[in-house]
Amino acid sequence: MNEPRPKPSRLVEAMLDPRILDPHQELVDYSGLDEAEIAQVVRVLLGIRRWREAEQAVSFRSRNSLDLNETDMKALRFLVASKNQDVVVTPGALAEHLNISTASTTKLLDRLAAAGHIERSPHPTDRRAKMITITKQTHEQVRETIGRTHARRFDAAARLTPAERETVIRFLEDLSGSDD
Repeated sequence: MNEPRPKPSRLVEAMLDPRILDPHQELVDYSGLDEAEIAQVVRVLLGIRRWREAEQAVSFRSRNSLDLNETDMKALRFLVASKNQDVVVTPGALAEHLNISTASTTKLLDRLAAAGHIERSPHPTDRRAKMITITKQTHEQVRETIGRTHARRFDAAARLTPAERETVIRFLEDLSGSDD
């Protein structure tokens, strides 16, 4: 039940068109492309823009439905993935994953526990450590929101041929500056 996407306004399209933004090609060299190729590149950029806006909207709705900030949501996604793999999560492991201090982790865990999103319990093998688990209700909520979105992304990627996936991977790595 996808809603039809509104056609991008000419202004939005113009904001991504190097012929308008950089008519003297001081930053973008498009001299080797014909008009149809430039228009196609602009369509790619519009697609990226729409995807980014949709991603931000989903993230915002998910965080708001659970009354969370971005770091809280990252923590819950980590807890879901860990639970699905039967991995015990400690505060230290969570701090490392989120790249935050132990003090920030304690505040985060206090906030999530107070909201009923997580439970702390004794570690099954290390009596000095605590184990962090996501509550069943929050796990289901995260799965419904984030999980369904991820399933749609996976389906879209799976519909591509292996060669198309490699092209997309290379393109996204180029965009992110990754050389991996």
